Amino acid sequence: MTDKIRKELFSLQDLKYREMQVKIIPTVKPESIIGVRTPELRRMAKELAGREGIDAFLNDLPHRYFDENQLHAFILSGMKDYAECLAALERFLPYVDNWATCDQMSPKVFRKHRTELLQPIKKWIASGETYIIRFGIGMLMEHYLGEDFDIAYPEMVAKIRSEEYYVNMMTAWYFATALAKQYDAVLPFIENRRLDTWTHNKAIRKAIESYRITPEQKEYLKTLKIRSK
Repeated sequence: MTDKIRKELFSLQDLKYREMQVKIIPTVKPESIIGVRTPELRRMAKELAGREGIDAFLNDLPHRYFDENQLHAFILSGMKDYAECLAALERFLPYVDNWATCDQMSPKVFRKHRTELLQPIKKWIASGETYIIRFGIGMLMEHYLGEDFDIAYPEMVAKIRSEEYYVNMMTAWYFATALAKQYDAVLPFIENRRLDTWTHNKAIRKAIESYRITPEQKEYLKTLKIRSK
């Protein structure tokens, strides 16, 4: 199954797109990028999801190519059984080695299981692994900034301390989005400097760039930047 999938991926190769991906995904070896565009990968994922023998591909880890990881992520995102999806995700997460696969993997079934999902999210955030932490923060951002919001969730994210760029950038993104959706509740995290300096300033910058933040809020956020000495 993996060989058949790999052959199809190479048949869809776009070399110009590959060149762009090599530049924006620096944690992945250039030779592992085939260069298949995302719409094609999503189409393949839908076609392969229910195919007999797909488990052979999903269990063939680690994959050789970045595009195989992307395809894997999209197949997981379409799974309809929560327990099956979570189990498959847990097997795959340790092999995620880049922001693109991490961020584009978003199981739709999680929307209906937000209560159960909190426990694995807590485990992912505490894992110590860059992209597992990033995925956990991403799930909090996607599913728990609306009607299911609780102040305990930004508390979880604010406690994260990491030297990893891709963790800190996701933390900043989380707080920028949280300010857009839960401004009054989340603002004290910025006012009280609950984040490290780099992440604090990056969160403010991303919030200021958001069309969902009012001009008045943006002006106030600018006053909260931590100036370098």
